[in-house]
Amino acid sequence: MIGAIASLGRGVRETVASVGFATRSFFAVLAASGGVLRRPRLVTDQIHFIGNYSLVIIAVSGLFVGFVLGLQGYYTLNRYGSEEALGLLVALSLVRELGPVVSALLFAGRAGTSLTAEIGLMKAGEQLAAMEMMAVNPLARVIAPRFWAGVIAMPVLASIFSAVGVLGGYVVGVLMIGVDEGSFWSQMQAGVDVWKDIANGVFKSIVFGFAVTFTALFQGYEAQPTPEGVARATTRTVVIASLSVLWLDFLLTALMFS
Repeated sequence: MIGAIASLGRGVRETVASVGFATRSFFAVLAASGGVLRRPRLVTDQIHFIGNYSLVIIAVSGLFVGFVLGLQGYYTLNRYGSEEALGLLVALSLVRELGPVVSALLFAGRAGTSLTAEIGLMKAGEQLAAMEMMAVNPLARVIAPRFWAGVIAMPVLASIFSAVGVLGGYVVGVLMIGVDEGSFWSQMQAGVDVWKDIANGVFKSIVFGFAVTFTALFQGYEAQPTPEGVARATTRTVVIASLSVLWLDFLLTALMFS
């Protein structure tokens, strides 16, 4: 009994210490971000690396999610004779929830693991230590540009996901099933609010960008400098980032739409 209580206490203490260290590291990255303004090329290069290479999987996934929403939405609305509201259903589902959340999960699996592996290999190859020896701050030169690139790229990718998803719902609902095209677009335009729906979805994607990108960079920066350590850090990135996205989505949805 005493051993179980001691183990529980040790686990709680280590968890609190890890959260505190991660929080301190987050503010250290923010404090080191001043150099990003002086050298914006570092950020633009990383936006291309993170965002452009994630574009294909985001767009294709958004298209197929739109297909599924079009089918399932039509079958559900058809029971109540409300097929004309299919466009509204697809648009609200995407801009409020599925666009930011699914994009963030895909972003964590594609770009997050890439960032963790890159930073972990730089640490294993002692490149970060060499920067410190040359009086170059790795947080300012390596971590901060990648962090802000992820924060900028995430809402753009989520917007593309939602836009392509709406087109997918249009293809299935209007072109394949035969829903009236005018009703599809007019219901969407009348029911989707710019600030309440679209702006809240964009804000969600920005928050997810902060969470996923920092998690990926933190796990890579604190990884053990061995192949096994980098592999474990990459796995932790996917798990922690995915759970963070789902938890933050619930919290933000409760605050925004309560």
